[in-house]
Amino acid sequence: MCATKSEPPPPPTESTAPSSPPLPRSSEEEKEPAEADIDKDVLCPICMQIIKDAFTTACGHSFCYTCISIHLRNKSDCPCCSRYLSNNHIFPNFLLNKLLKKISARQSARNASPVEHFRQTILQGCEVSTKELDSLLSLLVDKKRRMEQSEAEMNMQILHDFLNCLRKKKLEELNQIKTDLQYIKEDTTAVKKRTMELYTAKKRCSRNLRMLVDDSFAAKTLPSLVDQHNNGTISGGCNSQGWIGSASSQRKVNLKDQASSQGFRSKDAYDGSDSAYDTNSGVAVARKRRIHAQFNDLQECYLQKRQRWTKQFSKQEDKGPNVMDIDGYNPGLEDFQSVLSSFTRYSRLRVIAELRHGDIFHTANIVSSIEFDRDDEMFAIAGVSRRIKVFEFSSIVNEPADVHCPIVELSTRSKLSCLSWNKYTKNHIASCDYDGIVTVWDITTRQSLMEYEEHEKRAWSIDFCRTDPSMLVSGSDDCKVKVWCTKQEASVRDINLKANVCSVKYNPGSSVHVAVGTADHQIHYYDLRNISKPLYVFGGHKKAVSYVKFLSNHELASASTDNTLRLWDVKENSLLRTFRGHKNERNFVGLTANSDYIACGSETNEVFVYHKAISKPAAWYSFGSDMANVDEDVGSYFISAVCWKSDSQTMLSANSQGTIKAFVLAA
Repeated sequence: MCATKSEPPPPPTESTAPSSPPLPRSSEEEKEPAEADIDKDVLCPICMQIIKDAFTTACGHSFCYTCISIHLRNKSDCPCCSRYLSNNHIFPNFLLNKLLKKISARQSARNASPVEHFRQTILQGCEVSTKELDSLLSLLVDKKRRMEQSEAEMNMQILHDFLNCLRKKKLEELNQIKTDLQYIKEDTTAVKKRTMELYTAKKRCSRNLRMLVDDSFAAKTLPSLVDQHNNGTISGGCNSQGWIGSASSQRKVNLKDQASSQGFRSKDAYDGSDSAYDTNSGVAVARKRRIHAQFNDLQECYLQKRQRWTKQFSKQEDKGPNVMDIDGYNPGLEDFQSVLSSFTRYSRLRVIAELRHGDIFHTANIVSSIEFDRDDEMFAIAGVSRRIKVFEFSSIVNEPADVHCPIVELSTRSKLSCLSWNKYTKNHIASCDYDGIVTVWDITTRQSLMEYEEHEKRAWSIDFCRTDPSMLVSGSDDCKVKVWCTKQEASVRDINLKANVCSVKYNPGSSVHVAVGTADHQIHYYDLRNISKPLYVFGGHKKAVSYVKFLSNHELASASTDNTLRLWDVKENSLLRTFRGHKNERNFVGLTANSDYIACGSETNEVFVYHKAISKPAAWYSFGSDMANVDEDVGSYFISAVCWKSDSQTMLSANSQGTIKAFVLAA
């Protein structure tokens, strides 16, 4: 009998497979599905939250009483099955409410902390032996001690970190103070040395002056005395030798006394003695008072300039000691000295002339723009009167009159917002108006040379380029900056921005760099060779930037209706200083700048002047003080335009009433 190979039994199927004993399940696992199912079933179909104060409808659906009541005020159907339903068909579900309370209690117990469980156990009267309580108390005390120790260690670590941070900060401040004190020591030594040199030079000059005076007096006096001696005024002299000698001696004494007295007078006049000092002591006291009034700003200015020059010196050490001069007089100190000298020299604005140009046919007198010509001999004004008036500055200052007549007057179709003189051709001036028209005028022929009408809205600002007098730029409410050439009939370049353009200005040292102030609180600085994006965007103002003006090739001033002026460095892309003191929240109040000073108007009808190194006003003047006889509300007037005379302390200013005054900075 041969053995046959048996087939392996088939794998057990689900029906034939031996059933493995079920794994034991904890009571919590058994409860979870049931509770999950219950949670789904006890949600209100309207608010999708666990039902509160359950009510059941005639169709068998349960809702929160509040939810179903609100629903039935608007509709008469069941939210679940849409059957007819009214307040008479809903009933309280006591069983469901009881179940919901149990579920809520169970959830609260499940979410409670171990401490809460323990507390509930004790409150429920669970019997615990004294030994067990002692063990629990010792555990709790030990736990509390460890927690307190851990918290104390954490607090000490926080305190230690704070003290270390404070120490580091104070050490940095101490090192900075030591550095500043070293600057002050070096500069004090340099100033003393320079003062001694000036004193020595002054003494030498005074001594030389006395010698010249003495020699001149002797040259004039001695011949007359010799003539008197030879003409026989001593006729009896031959009778007495002693008398002749005494006379000669007397003449010598008189000569010496006269020369000495003359010498003393010359010393008083030229020596810079106490009398001269007394004459200037009042000025010195006033200047010292200004220093103490702005001491913090001056201190900051001194340290900034000193530190900046020290950094430059460290960068240029390899190139040779060209930052310090032979006497050790640091350029930073030299720079600050010029600031201190110019700042303390002036403290007020003195009126030197008032322009009266009343027009009986035009009651609107707001002057929007004032500009001096290339040579500062003439100035032009323009505004809502639709006229450009050109005056001769010297005649306004030197020839007071009841009414000053312009030497040129040009009429326009619309209100004017801005003027700009050509920096090369003296008789050319550009204007822009409320209709967006840009016009170039010849004041000699009183005719327009070019007229551009590409702007779609009011043009606020216009400026001729200094380095290329055929180019000018304008900005408008149409969010566009347009570059024009007086040799072409259309704009040569357009810059599209996202906000209204309030002001534009060429960099005085470049024909390709333009600063643009916009209503989005920013200044955009463009290179016209690549207008796809600005070189820099200066942000910091909180409202629209109403004006931009250059002090130099790298210093840019901006004005905003946030009551501030700001000074920027367009080379370093940085904010140098913020100026506060005037009020400007709604109107365009004017802005002008020269190499050292920035001036602007105020909505308080005042003119403010700031030194570029000091954030507070250096001088101001109120137009309201001269308007005591005006019947209208003086508080409604504001300064609307200002303009410095180039390289001068003279300034023109106009207010919204049309009053124009010439000022000069005075001590």
